[in-house]
Amino acid sequence: MFADLRPAIATLGLLTLLTGVAYPLAITGIGQAAFPRQANGSMIEKDGKVIGSAFVGQSFQSDRYFHGRPSATGPDPYNAAASSGSNLGPSSKVLVEQVKERAAALGGSGPVPADLVTASGSGLDPDISPAAAAWQVERVAAARGLTKEQVEQLVAQHTQGRDFGMLGQPRVNVLALNLALDALKP
Repeated sequence: MFADLRPAIATLGLLTLLTGVAYPLAITGIGQAAFPRQANGSMIEKDGKVIGSAFVGQSFQSDRYFHGRPSATGPDPYNAAASSGSNLGPSSKVLVEQVKERAAALGGSGPVPADLVTASGSGLDPDISPAAAAWQVERVAAARGLTKEQVEQLVAQHTQGRDFGMLGQPRVNVLALNLALDALKP
């Protein structure tokens, strides 16, 4: 019987070494060599201290800052360890109530852009649409003592187009925009 199991055990050991050790090490090495910033989380630093990642949203509550999408990570917002979608569909009464509550909390005038009241698939989206950023311009400008035009110009500078000119939608990274706001002198 052991003679029958020996090739299977040897194959299991070899494939474990190849796919469980050698391949991950090779891919990690290539990633570190070719794309070190991305491979290490695209961390953003300010004054030598890591303050976030370009790929993970953060909670901004002050009127002085642009707010991102709601987080779907439960009671601890933007907790990457709890990344998941809410799994609530458009016909969900719970989702409809959440959207109404979020829209009421935001206040403002006119229709609220959908991405300010709905969570993304991961619950950690760092970006908002240009429409969501434009919807917040007056509030941020007033809170910072800046003109609406100054803030609009900053939003325009931080609006990224579609990837390769055709993939995805135009977007604004909230953390990068808020850091640029902090760099402005009112």
